[in-house]
Amino acid sequence: METVVNTKPRLAFCGVGWIGRNRMQAAKDSGLAEIISFADTSEECIKAASAIVPDGKIYRQLQDVIMDPFIDAVVIATPSAFHMEQSINAFQQGKSVFCQKPLGRNADEVSKLILASKKANKLLGADFSYRYTKAFKVIHQIIQSGELGKIFAVDLKFHNAYGPDKPWFYDHKLSGGGCVLDLGIHLIDLVLYALDFPHVLNVDSLLYAQGISCKGKNKVEDYAQVQLALDKDIAVHLACSWNLKVGRDAVIEAAFYGTKGGVAMKNINGSFYDFQALKYNGTKTEVLFDQPDDWGGKAIVEWIKKLSVDSTWDPTAAQYLSSAEVVDLIYEI
Repeated sequence: METVVNTKPRLAFCGVGWIGRNRMQAAKDSGLAEIISFADTSEECIKAASAIVPDGKIYRQLQDVIMDPFIDAVVIATPSAFHMEQSINAFQQGKSVFCQKPLGRNADEVSKLILASKKANKLLGADFSYRYTKAFKVIHQIIQSGELGKIFAVDLKFHNAYGPDKPWFYDHKLSGGGCVLDLGIHLIDLVLYALDFPHVLNVDSLLYAQGISCKGKNKVEDYAQVQLALDKDIAVHLACSWNLKVGRDAVIEAAFYGTKGGVAMKNINGSFYDFQALKYNGTKTEVLFDQPDDWGGKAIVEWIKKLSVDSTWDPTAAQYLSSAEVVDLIYEI
């Protein structure tokens, strides 16, 4: 396979809302890429992005920025309904892609997107940013070492006391789902990644919208309880929500329990950004990490590093399908 060296890849941003601009700033601050152009249908977002990249070429039509012949790769941060089509279009134009999660509204869309990446032989990255927190990296190393003995239980929580502020999140056709696809998928990705992508044997889920069961009704859930049975006798519990009255801004946790001990990453004092890594030994808790950590843009920076060396297909992108398949089972698609 021929290696394509880009030294300093030229990027375009498709969608520059809050998350798109955050990743744009991270890419700019890294100094590893050149931001050539960006597009959004909102003049307010265009103005805010122009403050970050004053000399960037502006497109009002999202498709036009993908067609820009002067770019090497596209960063996609649009509503979930557009991720598959826009990513496939970019691959067909010979561009690499970094896409916000979820890559698609369901596993079928994600599978088609990954296949397009492989067919085009272009690098695909997904913004599963929690993999890159220092707290998770600390506990991941312990999990992989075998120090915990046989891991048999995992407890996952992601409660956002506010919920999304964009109307499209609440439109099932545009979003594909609610808090599970918005928040829960991050933790599903973490547990699969941490445990080397075990097979999922069984899924039981309860989904609610405004306190009423909504599974199978094409409604956007704001609360979910999920039980996963993984191979090697591993039980996983996931709870996630929007607008839950939890007495703080957020509750975010991934705890792994083994026969010889446990580890966890937890947010600190309700923060969306600050995490600690903990180690459990009987009734004792050891704090392994609790320092400030600017992790939000690390996923895109790592993708840019790869892109700078080799823009061709990376087989690890196939991992992204695993979390999408679990979400389908939760929704009973």
